[in-house]
Amino acid sequence: MQQEMDSINKNGTWELTKLPHDNNKFDTKWVYKTKYHGDGSVERYKGRLVSQGFTQRYGIDYEETFAPIARQETIRMLISLATQKKWNIHHMDVKSAFLNGYLEEEIYVEQPQGFKVQGKDHQVY
Repeated sequence: MQQEMDSINKNGTWELTKLPHDNNKFDTKWVYKTKYHGDGSVERYKGRLVSQGFTQRYGIDYEETFAPIARQETIRMLISLATQKKWNIHHMDVKSAFLNGYLEEEIYVEQPQGFKVQGKDHQVY
């Protein structure tokens, strides 16, 4: 969780501010995953902070969505092509991939549990 918060802060994803009275805020929650080595032993525990943005309203809180992920079919096709062409395949994990989208709107989120800064109620993306 600390690595996730360090990455968010390093990338300048948000700034602490008071929530304006006429704005909506989104809660946050932690999503946990255990990463394993090829032999089944635990490599590390990963915590990811996510905004519960399902209360957003089109035209008010956002204009469009952005999700930098690949479809499973595309991955399968690329692996098949690489196998046929005898290409080497390398895997990598991109930390903070979703921090690369730029927003024109101000989005307010609640600070995550355990990381609240005194005197500041909310954070803005």
